[in-house]
Amino acid sequence: MQHTETPGTEAAAPAPRLRWWTELPLILLVYGFYSAGRLLARGDVSGAVDHGLTILRFEKALYLNFEHPLNRLFTREAWIGIPADFWYASLHYLVTPAVLVWLFRSRAVRYRAARTWLMTSTLIGLIGFTLLPTCPPRLLDASHGFVDTMAQYSSYGWWGGAASAPRGMGDMTNQYAAMPSLHVGWALWCGVMLWRFGGSRLTRTAAVAYPLITTIVVMGTANHYFLDAVAGAAVMGVGLLLAPVVMRTADRVKARFVPSAAPVTADSSATASAPVAADSSAAGSSIVSAGCQTSAGERIPRQRESRLEDGAEPGASPKDAGDGAPAAAR
Repeated sequence: MQHTETPGTEAAAPAPRLRWWTELPLILLVYGFYSAGRLLARGDVSGAVDHGLTILRFEKALYLNFEHPLNRLFTREAWIGIPADFWYASLHYLVTPAVLVWLFRSRAVRYRAARTWLMTSTLIGLIGFTLLPTCPPRLLDASHGFVDTMAQYSSYGWWGGAASAPRGMGDMTNQYAAMPSLHVGWALWCGVMLWRFGGSRLTRTAAVAYPLITTIVVMGTANHYFLDAVAGAAVMGVGLLLAPVVMRTADRVKARFVPSAAPVTADSSATASAPVAADSSAAGSSIVSAGCQTSAGERIPRQRESRLEDGAEPGASPKDAGDGAPAAAR
């Protein structure tokens, strides 16, 4: 069946597949920019403490200060506090890249949108660290009732007293980048990816458990307030809304500065395919006469052969074929 297309329309070409050797430097570049931005965003310590106390007072007024009971539990029960510290110090460095790699390998069509969402939200979080440096609960004065579990259980892990930074590297992290909590934001992103594309009961269980446990851990270890976790989820929501805009902008910039192959039009594709179509139609057609054709004065296909046997020329008329030739059809 022959399909006709509107002349001048362009045939849609499939999107090029992303390659790991271009994706990995991009992700490392964004993460390096994020880490450097955190260090450059160090604000006034007194201002960060004021912001932290304001958040704490607001939570107490709304009875949302879940950090206190959780922190007391983690401090009192080492079998809970130590695994929680390992969870806080390591999993966001392991699970988030693992989900990215999984999406890249098995859900390539969805990968670009998911990666753009994650990166956009991360950069929005960096803006939050810059505009609102916040002292985490563990760095407040002891009179406020918080214990730094990372420092308490530091002998069990590689971290020191400076959050999840390795011992002796505390100066390489911004300890006042608490608002929003990207530990919670990244965990929420991982949960959404696992829920949408996991497809099994185990992955869906992990999709719910991972962000939920991470939220409990960041409060129990006194690294974040409850409202930090809420802000982390809100940042991911804003990033989700902005991700399509970011992708369209990136596509326009790429189309402007990166040369691409000339588009294939319907006319050129039809012209190129015409000989093939003609050959295929000829090869696939069924000729009933098996190569024998009738002409004026012939009633059956084999009549011409009989005339040639009698000595008539191929182009001779019926009267030249002899007196025995049948009359021309009228």
